[in-house]
Amino acid sequence: MIINDVQSKVNDLREYRRMVEDLEAEITAIQDSIKAHMTAAGVDELAGADYKISWKPVTTSRLDSKALKAALPDVFSAYSRESISRRFTIA
Repeated sequence: MIINDVQSKVNDLREYRRMVEDLEAEITAIQDSIKAHMTAAGVDELAGADYKISWKPVTTSRLDSKALKAALPDVFSAYSRESISRRFTIA
């Protein structure tokens, strides 16, 4: 690939990422508006002809690896594993 092709692809990628950020902000604004409506109506579910929306509390349990490592470092070491990945960044 010649340098001009790379530059063109980097420019395209930056523009697409900017567009994604704009769309994500718009999506968040619309979701917040729907949540505000649901809160005002005192409901956690809405249904229409072609949609069903639910906004309910969900409880999850997650391992606090930092606390486990501090309290039981041997157990943490025995059950932790490393993984290797590659990170793609453009600055």
